[in-house]
Amino acid sequence: MRIQIEKRLFHFRQPAGTSRGTYTTRTSWMLHATDESKPECVGVGECAPLPKLSCDDIPDYERVLREMCDVVERTGEIPYALLRPYPSMLFGLETALLSLRNGDVLFDTPFTRGEEGITINGLVWMGSFEEMRRRMEEKIDQGFGCVKLKIGAIDFDSELALVKSLRQRFSSQVMTLRVDANGAFSPLDAMDKLRQLAPYDIHSIEQPIRQRQWHEMARLCKTTPIPIALDEELIGVNSPEMKTDLLDTIRPQYIILKPSLHGGMRGSEEWIALARQKGIGSWITSALESNVGLNAIAQFTAKIYPDGLHAPQGLGTGQLFTDNIESPLHIEGEKLWYNPDF
Repeated sequence: MRIQIEKRLFHFRQPAGTSRGTYTTRTSWMLHATDESKPECVGVGECAPLPKLSCDDIPDYERVLREMCDVVERTGEIPYALLRPYPSMLFGLETALLSLRNGDVLFDTPFTRGEEGITINGLVWMGSFEEMRRRMEEKIDQGFGCVKLKIGAIDFDSELALVKSLRQRFSSQVMTLRVDANGAFSPLDAMDKLRQLAPYDIHSIEQPIRQRQWHEMARLCKTTPIPIALDEELIGVNSPEMKTDLLDTIRPQYIILKPSLHGGMRGSEEWIALARQKGIGSWITSALESNVGLNAIAQFTAKIYPDGLHAPQGLGTGQLFTDNIESPLHIEGEKLWYNPDF
């Protein structure tokens, strides 16, 4: 087996604002795996760490990735123990080897047969009040029944006004509303803000306070008027023992899995299995990958939730970049579909 690494720079159609700053470009490392036994086949995977967020956002990323690829070339297998600290590398290697072995269809499901779409939420990026209001209107007009609103970039009263305006137009029976604070609240004011949001029938709030404050987060989860979903909190928690400790300590209502951040496919499956044992819900989201990574995440989602594709997942739409890679995925209303004839 041989694995080549190609560094790619993608350009956002419009700046993507987060609580950690604004992205205008995105770097990914594409893996191209080949095998002498079937030289006509190429397995492709994407390694896409997020700057200042991924636990494997390291200065010598490409050197470490090359070392991990060398191990796979020598052994023909993924060294999961070595790759636990490097989830984006693991996800890229998992995808490359699956596609080398299985072709374009990583997992045979009704989704990859084109028989069933995955329900997804519409994402409203951070911005000014008017920008967020306009984006929210666009998602509603596009037919999304679940909208996720990123908050924490403008003043809270303005964000609260956006939530209120949405609820005045659509009840919770018609529109599911999620909010993502990206750790923007402080432990001192988080509960007050949760109470102010509660009258608007919020499905869940992601990461209300910054990660690594387990006891503060546990206190919020125990008394919150809005279900809390952990996202950034899971980053860097890579062993099954650490995962169990986190879930037992914090007891969140939900966890949100991004394979590039949370242990690849193998690590995400561990999280989901542990959460199910404890009565904790979950869903999967993408993390600004190109269509290569998004396609793999969507196929993985259809495999891991075979009976739950009507619960909105947080998958991208493949429309983030001006120079994205062609993809079998397309959007119809609030559903992501796979074209098996692509």
